[in-house]
Amino acid sequence: MKLTKASIPNTLTCCNFLCGTIAVMFAIFNLSEPLLNDIRYHFAFDFDNIINSHTIGNYTISLLFILLGALFDFFDGMAARALKVDNPIGKDLDSLADATTFGLAPTFIIVSYLYYIIEGWAFIALLMAVFSILRLAKFNNDSRQTTSFIGLATPANAIFWAAAITTVAYFNIDYAYPKFMGWIIIILTLISSYLLVSEIPFFSLKFHNFKWQGNQIRFIFIIGTAIIILTAFIIALIKPMRILIIAAIGCTIIYYIILALIDDIIKLIRK
Repeated sequence: MKLTKASIPNTLTCCNFLCGTIAVMFAIFNLSEPLLNDIRYHFAFDFDNIINSHTIGNYTISLLFILLGALFDFFDGMAARALKVDNPIGKDLDSLADATTFGLAPTFIIVSYLYYIIEGWAFIALLMAVFSILRLAKFNNDSRQTTSFIGLATPANAIFWAAAITTVAYFNIDYAYPKFMGWIIIILTLISSYLLVSEIPFFSLKFHNFKWQGNQIRFIFIIGTAIIILTAFIIALIKPMRILIIAAIGCTIIYYIILALIDDIIKLIRK
């Protein structure tokens, strides 16, 4: 295979796919203990309570690889634009990688968690993977989505669900009413599936310049996200509850959705 400039963003995309594959593995298999011991040693991060009696895999590790995949996904697009590479193969690779990292991985996390709560009904959540690939196909063929999104982006959806399920599992939120909590999660997956393919506009984090004018919503989101994560980090230092950082990650996605909806309403009023 001849190496070209296109090989750089394509390699980053393949790294995204690899992260997604690993995230899927940790969502459905109990491969965590050796890796957890290494992470505990280097980072003093406590994952013990995240794996409870009815979880199959380790959702925290899945979340970490989904976040890493999102990082590769961000930089492969940046590299392609910087190198001025317009490669059809790269576009296909990107969709395949995103389908794995942001479609299959979070869906498998949800299903593996819900299976011990509502049994076979948990497979309803697989619809989210279907809507994720529909979202990706729609994005590839929609000329309106060059600078913003129509519908919720799959990385945001994936990060929210990985963080949310990890938090729910840690705190055993389903302990008192497990089936009720299970069905609440199913309903929320159906809502997020709708958001993926909806016609609701969502802002992107692509900056063409760093001026305040035209980028207000992006700067507000970045500042708000920094406050949420920093607050969680400070609280986690005071109390031995580092899971709050993961919960904060999920909260930033909720913040993003609310901010996007407010921005859409303001634009409609101005019209």
